[in-house]
Amino acid sequence: MSSNQHGFMKDRSCQTNLIAFYDLVSKKLDSGDAVDIIYLDFAKAFDTVPHKRLLSKLRSIGLSEVVCTWIENWLQDRVQRVVVNGTFSTWNKVLSGVPQGSVLGPLLFNLFINDLGEGIMSNVSVFADDTKLCRPVNSIQDVTCLQQDLDQLAIWAAKWQMRFNVDKCKVMHLGCKNMQAPYTLNGTVLGKSIMEKDLGVLVDNKLGCSKQCQAAAARANKVLSCIKRGIDSREEGVILPLYRALVRPHLEYAVQFWSPVLKWDIIELERVQRRATKLVKGMESLSYEERLAKLGLFTLEKRRLRGDMITMYKYIKGSYNNLS
Repeated sequence: MSSNQHGFMKDRSCQTNLIAFYDLVSKKLDSGDAVDIIYLDFAKAFDTVPHKRLLSKLRSIGLSEVVCTWIENWLQDRVQRVVVNGTFSTWNKVLSGVPQGSVLGPLLFNLFINDLGEGIMSNVSVFADDTKLCRPVNSIQDVTCLQQDLDQLAIWAAKWQMRFNVDKCKVMHLGCKNMQAPYTLNGTVLGKSIMEKDLGVLVDNKLGCSKQCQAAAARANKVLSCIKRGIDSREEGVILPLYRALVRPHLEYAVQFWSPVLKWDIIELERVQRRATKLVKGMESLSYEERLAKLGLFTLEKRRLRGDMITMYKYIKGSYNNLS
């Protein structure tokens, strides 16, 4: 499997994808290069994988005919219909797509797009169908090379009956000396963006994390407010599990990538946990540190530090070998 793929892979995740990709980008920026990133979006990727072409790929990579026949039998004779206001459409055969929610579906999809980056000179990073393309652009030749790689991806998509949602594909220009060159996909000029939501994390053209911190805190506060209004009980056994399950994940998703360094961002995230611990009965008059001690919680800053150490340990020990 290509080292560019981070989706549905052991020891790979959204976080490893983000860290590996933007580590490369930040190194190029630190060395004085301008960098262009192209964010690509496949239209209904999992639903449009053509079965015949998928099976041809499986045979080409060396799967036995017995296995290929078994997969073919598993995919074929599937039907679907639509129900609107109690009215049923006729049944139609499903000729494309991997069954979502299945164990085998994600693996088949990964195998289908495994050769997506072949022949591409720029850096390609993939998480399932979310694809990013980037390279330093210090000259017209660099821009031309990136455009050629984009054209190559368009050719790949056409060959394998996949389709890019051009309206959702964007370009982000990074670096103070960036030429802001335009790029086209299938004859359409791609829109420019100063901020993108990449695998659920807000990334801007300065590679800052303040907007992501604000968004994470806002989402967490919204859920916390729902708990406060909707749950009558203030017992620790009720509030604490709800906080851990529904609120804190918003503050810690892929946080080893976007962990805040500015004081006000750190305070903004911590403020959510301060509010949450005050909801518990009997904690209202205690200081934040006392509430944490009684509830057996650490500050979010300490939890991020622990996560940083675990992630670094995995890198050092080789769990994340060949990340790209």
